[in-house]
Amino acid sequence: MKWRCAWCGKPHAENEPPCDECGHNAFEKAVVRASDANATDGDSGSGPESSTGAETTGTSTGTGTVDTGPDYVWTCPNCGREHVRNTPPCSRCGNPDLERVEQTYDGLERDLTAPTWFEVAKPYLPILAAIGLVIALFATGIVSPSILPGIGSPSPPDAPGDGDQKAGIDLEIAAAEIHERLDEERDESAARAYDDGLAAYAEYQNRAYVAVEFDDAEPDAADPGDFDHDCSEPPVDAPMIVSDLSVEDYPDEAAFADDVATALLSSRFGDEVRSGFDAEGIDVHVAPNDDLYVFYAAC
Repeated sequence: MKWRCAWCGKPHAENEPPCDECGHNAFEKAVVRASDANATDGDSGSGPESSTGAETTGTSTGTGTVDTGPDYVWTCPNCGREHVRNTPPCSRCGNPDLERVEQTYDGLERDLTAPTWFEVAKPYLPILAAIGLVIALFATGIVSPSILPGIGSPSPPDAPGDGDQKAGIDLEIAAAEIHERLDEERDESAARAYDDGLAAYAEYQNRAYVAVEFDDAEPDAADPGDFDHDCSEPPVDAPMIVSDLSVEDYPDEAAFADDVATALLSSRFGDEVRSGFDAEGIDVHVAPNDDLYVFYAAC
């Protein structure tokens, strides 16, 4: 026979109150062993349960186990916090009184239901949307990856004048056309590839020159190694200012490129432009006074 506290339900081996858990001074019979019950099935009254009809609170389940009755917890009437033991005050709000209530498992199945992937991801949807938008901006070219530290070539500094287009002439296309005109002057063994990394380096340096000249700016110095070119050694560069040509006098990029290429070949950089290197990049910028700032880089 086992005994349990009539207040908190803690089992005790002997009927010797008070309860060592909550201090209550009354015990009640708790369980009937399944083996004891089987032993008294044929007895004519010698067993205490069959002969006296004493009330027991335990019930055999028929599976070798005994139902010991309901479980209890102590709930704070102020905040609802449940406690395993009757140990006031409430550990959440400090209320000095706890109430014994029968522990139920209503809603347990609902609580254990696995959430869907959407329920898990829902709090993070704004962050995922922002990341997707950034990726889309980079993928479409609206935003250059170079704005991220360590990715791509450094963005060129702001400079007055025109570095993209002037008088209907696309200056980037004109730079590629200048390369073609220069390559026509070389024999096959001296032909050079047009390197976009060198072109980006030339653009950075060219705009820096214009910014210093016309805005008294102090742009950061560019490290050639920060640009995605195929050079095994640092590039050789040649800045040139052309004052006797005006981009507004040309109908298209090809005609404009012819004269700029001629100016490069006839300058003090002509020998370097003709031979001795494997790749080149060119940038053209129209300054506020309409002078042409041409920057040539090769390796």
